[in-house]
Amino acid sequence: MGEDDTFPEEITLTLRRLSELRYGENPHQQAAFYGQVTPGEAPAGLAAAEQLHGKQLSYVNILDADAAYAAACDFDGPAVAIVKHANPCGLATHADVVEAFGRALAGDPVSAFGGIVAVNRPVTGDLAKAIRASKHPTSGQRLFLEIIIAPDFDDDALALLQKSRDLRILRTPVLSCAGGRFELRQVVGGVLVQTPDRVANDDLELKVVTKRAPTDEELADLRFAEKAVKHVRSNAIVLAKDGAITGMGAGQPNRVNSVFLALRAAGERGPGSALASDALFPFPDSIEQAAEGGVRAIVQPGGSIRDDEVIAACDRLGVAMVVTGFRHFRH
Repeated sequence: MGEDDTFPEEITLTLRRLSELRYGENPHQQAAFYGQVTPGEAPAGLAAAEQLHGKQLSYVNILDADAAYAAACDFDGPAVAIVKHANPCGLATHADVVEAFGRALAGDPVSAFGGIVAVNRPVTGDLAKAIRASKHPTSGQRLFLEIIIAPDFDDDALALLQKSRDLRILRTPVLSCAGGRFELRQVVGGVLVQTPDRVANDDLELKVVTKRAPTDEELADLRFAEKAVKHVRSNAIVLAKDGAITGMGAGQPNRVNSVFLALRAAGERGPGSALASDALFPFPDSIEQAAEGGVRAIVQPGGSIRDDEVIAACDRLGVAMVVTGFRHFRH
């Protein structure tokens, strides 16, 4: 298909009602969940989910579960995402999926309470034990979760997780490339259509623009953070270390506030973390704030008219910076 015919003149959607929901975004709103019907294709994502346990899903549950599973399934290795209000407050990869859960939870254990856990590998009894043993860091209460979504659950895992009466357990096929051919969003009087935010690893070149190049460890953290930041709402800042989010700032009108929130969330884990920004830095102020918080490596798209000032600030502060040329806004 050529570039000119990526978007057809007309798009016809066939939707089938899968379920009525308890309510919409708020209790006074009614809602239902429809699955897209495409001849010759099996249902995908949440439309293909099998609910194994728990109470009825809500509108917000489905939005958050979709965001969590998309984040987890964006990684090739074992990954765990914990989402609250459509943002990953925790996200980690590790060869041991139980360790990945622990690192994801450490990203923001306070926000994880009432969140959604997504795993891109089958949930084992050991992982279920780790989830059941987790507690809120200040109250000491057992970690309350709305949903656990994964491609499968073994018998021991189900037996443990079903002890939580209201916990929704969703068995869902792993997402392929985190979505279909198009993303659609309704506005008044029309629909916006775009291709998904996908960048192949082979296409992602991390170009060093500072005097100091990142170390191998920093480079690995930058690659993880660059992939994680595209799942965070704009303006998005992600701090990461050892394959896990250590702090995150999202949804702010300016990037400086997002850096501040990410550093505050990271606390003592901030120093030594790599930082990813979903878009360019218009001024050096965010760089100065990040460096003061102990950040020593940054990845960003580049392209500001003040890139030279931003890079000069990095050099002055001893921060390594790489640019990708790819922006990852998520509104």
